[in-house]
Amino acid sequence: MAEKKVRNWRKLFITLLSINLALLLAIVLFIFWPAPGAEEPEQVFIEDEAGAEFTIRSSKSNLNELVNAYIDKLPKLGENIQYTVKFDKQVHLMGTIEAFSSEVPVNIKFEPQVQQNGDIILQATDMSLGLLRLPEDRILQYVSSRVETPEWITIDPKEEQIYIAVTQMNMDSNFRVRAQQIDLANDNISFRIKIPNATLGL
Repeated sequence: MAEKKVRNWRKLFITLLSINLALLLAIVLFIFWPAPGAEEPEQVFIEDEAGAEFTIRSSKSNLNELVNAYIDKLPKLGENIQYTVKFDKQVHLMGTIEAFSSEVPVNIKFEPQVQQNGDIILQATDMSLGLLRLPEDRILQYVSSRVETPEWITIDPKEEQIYIAVTQMNMDSNFRVRAQQIDLANDNISFRIKIPNATLGL
């Protein structure tokens, strides 16, 4: 009887040890395996389309309100991440992720870069995921796996950036948009809006 108990104990110990080793291996692979890259969308130039263009100037406070109102309508994978975006001298993505039955704070800072065609790249400058000491590309990969984005937003963990193809946004009015200037330090933000001739019946 005692020998049977010892055998059962050994089986339980080996099983537990195997599970722990498997979890440890999974964590090590997650941390050190190269982060996947993402292909940027083909650039679209709204100037190539016939129509009238207008310049719209905005501010950080207006962008805060607009972007967060849009975020509230985005679906969340499993409803396990809540986040907001704040514009000051940089773009801040702040929120929490539910992991292991607790909320883990996420904070990522980005520097916006306007591309030649008017799209925007948010280049990460600083990231943190609670107290976890993960490589920065892993933090962005983890966030990417829990946020469902529209087709015109590409999260690239390898390059530690988010590509926002504003020129390819689907708008009910058929207007086209391109970023012209994003100078957060001086609160100087402008966009070009194009109204295609076809929209006006021309």
